[in-house]
Amino acid sequence: MRIAMIGTGYVGLVSGACFADFGHDVTCIDKDAAKIALIHGGKMPIWEPGLEGLVKSNQERGRLRFTTDLAAGVAEAEAVFIAVGTPARRGDGHADLSYVYAAVRELAKALTRAVVVVTKSTVPVGTGDEIACILEEEGAPAGTVVASNPEFLREGAAIADFKHPDRILVGAENDQARKVLAEIYRPLFLNKAPLLFTSRRTAELTKYAANAFLAMKISFINEIADLCEAVGADVQDVARGIGLDNRIGAKFLHAGPGYGGSCFPKDTLALLRTAEEAGVEQRIISTVVKVNDDRKAAMADRVRDAVGGSLAGKTVALLGLTFKPNTDDMRDSPSIPLVEGLIAGGATVAAYDPVGREQAEPLLPGIRFAADAYDAAKGADALVIVTEWDEFRALDLGRLAGVMAGKSLIDLRNIYDREAVERAGLTYRGVGRGS
Repeated sequence: MRIAMIGTGYVGLVSGACFADFGHDVTCIDKDAAKIALIHGGKMPIWEPGLEGLVKSNQERGRLRFTTDLAAGVAEAEAVFIAVGTPARRGDGHADLSYVYAAVRELAKALTRAVVVVTKSTVPVGTGDEIACILEEEGAPAGTVVASNPEFLREGAAIADFKHPDRILVGAENDQARKVLAEIYRPLFLNKAPLLFTSRRTAELTKYAANAFLAMKISFINEIADLCEAVGADVQDVARGIGLDNRIGAKFLHAGPGYGGSCFPKDTLALLRTAEEAGVEQRIISTVVKVNDDRKAAMADRVRDAVGGSLAGKTVALLGLTFKPNTDDMRDSPSIPLVEGLIAGGATVAAYDPVGREQAEPLLPGIRFAADAYDAAKGADALVIVTEWDEFRALDLGRLAGVMAGKSLIDLRNIYDREAVERAGLTYRGVGRGS
């Protein structure tokens, strides 16, 4: 199949490269000339394990191209995917669809033949209907149809998720769209990946519902973690105990500083705004959002308590800044309110992240960026593990204790055993792990 992908952000670049790896002929299009030049130079605009090699190999095979020329990029396409950003709109939490609609208007004028327009971006219910109207108003060729194909990719494991998905969801209103999407995803049938066809509106809502449910699991286990601390239980064992129930599952039951990233924060807010417009109250998701916001804001208090009740004049080292490991994504990362709270309390902050520095620097002014974990810990009164990067799981605890001025290790990801930390001469504080 000949595919065009409008947008070379996280979703568009990963999806385009994976489609090309399936053997499809893919052209990725982006208005950002600097980004396209970067890719042509062999560098990726995002950090995702395996992506650079995947892009390079498919470029060399002639199956993957990049351009800023939308008209040329869609000229031979049979399916055009829209994969531009839909960030939360400032002030009200609605998904900002201006990039989607602008891309559709430009696409409608560029098309010379009927295609299937596929929304890959995460969009509120009814967006596909509006896209269909825009295409008609702007004179798109007769027979052009619209489908929804939400992505379910985890940053840091996106390529594996794309090639071995739990499910492939397609929202379509006609046989032509269903036939084209089935052909595009045919290579995955060998892995018996479930292909679920629904209405377009159902597919749009399913994406938000899935992310909201996973966000709810995170907020639930974080509240249970607070209860564990109060009663002397261990949230790690509680999570195992409930996670082994196959009706629940173990994923997203890891207590920590709260969820962040490109999906859960904006998608839960967008779902609430959709419900509000429909006149339907969503008390559970509203509470999930509040629990998460409160939790991220409270992390600085944990550090303050660990260093004796005051942050004034203290030096705090942070290990990890991105919202999760194996990505450079800083969007809504728990590290941001943590740093803000520490500095507001009078602390000096040093931080190290394996790949996130470039994205973090403009968001976190006034902190020292360290060369490695031990450099960050030098002279620190407290060391805080914020992101569970693999390289933080086997630190030389004795060496850390030797370079720190204080002895507090605050493990916000529960990756260390209390006994091992205390043997090294440090004090340990995890999340939801009673003493």
